[in-house]
Amino acid sequence: MGLVSSQGLLTHAQHEGYAVAGFAAYNLETVRTLLETADALKAPVLVQTTGSTIDYVGLPYLAAIVRMVAETVSVPVALHLDHGQSLDRVRAALSHGYTSIMVDGSKMAYEDNVAFVRAAVRMAHAQGVPVEAELGRIGGVEDDLKLEEAEATLIDPDQAVDFVERTGCDFLAPAIGTAHGMYRGAPRLDFDRLDRVRERVSVPLVLHGASGLPDELVGRAVKHSVAKINIASELKAAYGEALRAYLMAHPEENDPRRYFRPAVAAYRAVVEAKIRLAGAAGKA
Repeated sequence: MGLVSSQGLLTHAQHEGYAVAGFAAYNLETVRTLLETADALKAPVLVQTTGSTIDYVGLPYLAAIVRMVAETVSVPVALHLDHGQSLDRVRAALSHGYTSIMVDGSKMAYEDNVAFVRAAVRMAHAQGVPVEAELGRIGGVEDDLKLEEAEATLIDPDQAVDFVERTGCDFLAPAIGTAHGMYRGAPRLDFDRLDRVRERVSVPLVLHGASGLPDELVGRAVKHSVAKINIASELKAAYGEALRAYLMAHPEENDPRRYFRPAVAAYRAVVEAKIRLAGAAGKA
């Protein structure tokens, strides 16, 4: 099918009561596994790439891999810049055909965040690409950025109205108690706050920090009108653990065509489980 904008994917999910899953991918093996699994489940999907992944693979190569694999499947696929930290990064992603942009100014002062997101929206909308933004501060680890839970600030629902109106962002990721990375304790999500945000803004809402979140909480978030869930750390953990276990059991193995197989299978299992949990299977 090729790459599509994430706008239609999230808008449909919002109206129909399910969520699209956005998955981190890091190389050819994970991109193929992600999109082939989504294709088998007939699920729309976002391939999400952070700044460090882009720097590791190289933006032209990464975009080309995703675009090439997307053309071999029948489901809609959006290529998403995750946690863009600068307008230069946004500009570069757009120049290589990204169809979805997320910019993260959540560590900035509020007015600076508004100005940053508004500038990114102008740039992306000029090419017909939607923009996701984050409001409040979500704890944990995202890419190479760290934020202690004590610093995390939950979203102000009234401020969310001002933020969406002034920035023109297309999707909003509200801080409601989730954390980037894997959880070190029992997560507590503020669903009442999520509901108040939903009542005040019309754009689709995104749940960051869904890796390691109990299924029951993810399911509740979707029922409370979350239209997209983000999965990254859980994929890395499954991939790394399977690879490590195989190499420890087969210390003589040196063929990547063999030792990547169990890692890819573990990655695939997480993708399939999260697509089903989000209710996206069969929605393509």
